[in-house]
Amino acid sequence: MLTSRAAILALVVCAIALTLAYPLREYVAQRAQVAQLQEERERMEDNVAYLEQRSEELSDDEYVEREARTRLHYRYPDETAYIVVRPEAETGPEHDEEPDEPWFTTLWESVLQADDPRGSG
Repeated sequence: MLTSRAAILALVVCAIALTLAYPLREYVAQRAQVAQLQEERERMEDNVAYLEQRSEELSDDEYVEREARTRLHYRYPDETAYIVVRPEAETGPEHDEEPDEPWFTTLWESVLQADDPRGSG
């Protein structure tokens, strides 16, 4: 059935396969790591480009003034700022009262009720 030549050939093929398996696995792992590092580098380059653009924007005095006026509502001393309040904003939400106990106490009580085997909750 199985000759000695076939057995030796099978042994040699297995030895070659085992010898090549580890380096091949390492090669594939390193290629994956290289691809991951290239993607990370591209993200970093995009981030650097965004930060450089942002730095240029922030070095422009007109841009900084515009942002201070719109986002921070800054005004010059001789300017008058007006705030318009809508009538529905004055009433506020109906549930303004404070709870009697902290939120974590209510949470813990609900956990205890859920864990109660008698189902009394």
